Amino acid sequence: MTAARAGRDARDAPSRAAGVATIGALDELVTTCRACPRLVAWREAVAAAPRASYAGQTYWGRPVPSLGAPDARILVVGLAPAAHGANRTGRMFTGDRSGDVLFAALHRAGLASQPLSVSADDGLVLTGVRITAPVHCAPPQNKPTPQERDTCSPYLARELELLGPTVRVALVLGGFGWQALLGVLDRAGFSLPRPLPRFGHGAEVVVPHPDGRTLTLLGCYHVSQQNTFTGRLTPAMLDAVIARAQQIAG
Repeated sequence: MTAARAGRDARDAPSRAAGVATIGALDELVTTCRACPRLVAWREAVAAAPRASYAGQTYWGRPVPSLGAPDARILVVGLAPAAHGANRTGRMFTGDRSGDVLFAALHRAGLASQPLSVSADDGLVLTGVRITAPVHCAPPQNKPTPQERDTCSPYLARELELLGPTVRVALVLGGFGWQALLGVLDRAGFSLPRPLPRFGHGAEVVVPHPDGRTLTLLGCYHVSQQNTFTGRLTPAMLDAVIARAQQIAG
């Protein structure tokens, strides 16, 4: 394959998501993507200039694939990789304070094999859970644009299709993920209430699909330091939402 062809394929990667047959192949496709010039430039610039605390480490610096089993019953939907977290380690929510909060809660619920995740090879295993994001590249100021969200949306759409036989709950961390997921579900033929349901901590919405299955959306404040350090999201609040997800998932 020529370099020019490889470059075109990387830019066109989202358009190929619908034809991917397995979760593993979808994750691999995600890691090749170069569809959003701003995100490509940012993630690679961050990788080329590590924080002093991570001096000597080789950053992943690529799109971060989802994490978890291909037969998950609970899908956790975040926002995007952190510049010095998943963009460094190559695994969702791994290596930053937000991930520390999330994995600790999943461990308390019996859904993660350990309470702390520091690297992609630290042995963490999720049970019945998969973690994804509407945008797979680290964005400047943790703020993807609507266009970047929409460009990345075919990955989330195909992920939901492939998880269709098993997934029953989408636990959505924050308003950005909530809006992104609603758009994907609408285009996938799910029956959404009108007006569209608003995000809120503890919000719960059941959306049916014409094929008979349903997906329950659960809202949860994002596990960002802005929320956890201020007490807007407490461990008890997070535990309660995860417990509700487990109850629905069965």
